[in-house]
Amino acid sequence: MAPYDRLPGAQPKLVLDGSGARSPGPSPAEASRDSDPALLDAYSRAVTAAVARIRPSVVHIQVQRPARRGQPREGTGSGFVITPDGYLITNSHVAGGASALQATLPDGRTVEGTLVGDDPDSDLAVVKIGADSLPYGELADSTRVRVGQLAIAIGSPYGFQHTVTAGIVSALGRSMRGASGRLLDNIIQTDAALNPGNSGGPLVDSTGAIIGVNTAIILPAQGICFAIASNTAERVAIALIREGRVRRAYLGVTAQDLPLPRRVVRHFDLPRDSGARIESVARDSPAALAGMRSGDVIVAVGGTAVAGVDDLQRVLTGGRIGDAVEVVVLRRDQRLALSVTPREQPPR
Repeated sequence: MAPYDRLPGAQPKLVLDGSGARSPGPSPAEASRDSDPALLDAYSRAVTAAVARIRPSVVHIQVQRPARRGQPREGTGSGFVITPDGYLITNSHVAGGASALQATLPDGRTVEGTLVGDDPDSDLAVVKIGADSLPYGELADSTRVRVGQLAIAIGSPYGFQHTVTAGIVSALGRSMRGASGRLLDNIIQTDAALNPGNSGGPLVDSTGAIIGVNTAIILPAQGICFAIASNTAERVAIALIREGRVRRAYLGVTAQDLPLPRRVVRHFDLPRDSGARIESVARDSPAALAGMRSGDVIVAVGGTAVAGVDDLQRVLTGGRIGDAVEVVVLRRDQRLALSVTPREQPPR
């Protein structure tokens, strides 16, 4: 930014020194120091306004789980209200498997909660608490998030309720492995400090709109924290509220990534140099009924290239359940197109 005395089109500002001669005004360094308070005030105003908007919807969650070996198991985390009648979002690893839930509201009230549903594959859960007319957070469109924009996290790290940290969006479109082993896509990376207890709390932009659900940190790294994108959170929350589960398609195979020799890639004109090699096929599964075999290498599903197990999981969405889809496999020296009708993934 140009110093205030060097605005576009302006002439340098001159003043008289003690001898009556004209001398330049404040140096660039002095001008920068003079402008710092205004810059900090603007930043502070953005953060405080965003916090004032989102804070009334953020709750502290206390969880009890069935005892193991006679020892009670308890946990804590964060969450945020998304509807005025008490539905809230948190992480699956916070609320999943809970036998009892309590949420502490910003006004100090502690209310009982019920687990509506949790989805370990996305590390998201929905809880319903016994309160009405609640302030609630607004889920933003995470496709509009940009690297470098302000990111503010609020939650209960180590039980310190409504702790606020701020930073920027460090990266978009990250992938990370969830507790279930499934790859979590569309993850937002931020340097807004997170600690145990922040899990399930909101990550918001400068307007206080929710852009992500705080979910993970990397220890002992500093400034590398992750949040599940708000668009994913909205889709999963709607499914959990409506059906209590997220429907995903199921083929009935176990597989592992397999690099393919260059000659094979060239011979079959494949867009990727790897695929998903089938290790086993479940009896009477959609894959078995379609004639898929152990040793087949899946290279495409429904016209989408498959470079490995993670790609295979991505394309097996709930929208494919019950609809025939073409699965392209390599079997020895053959390229086969098999018609498979995925079923709903059975409960874990």
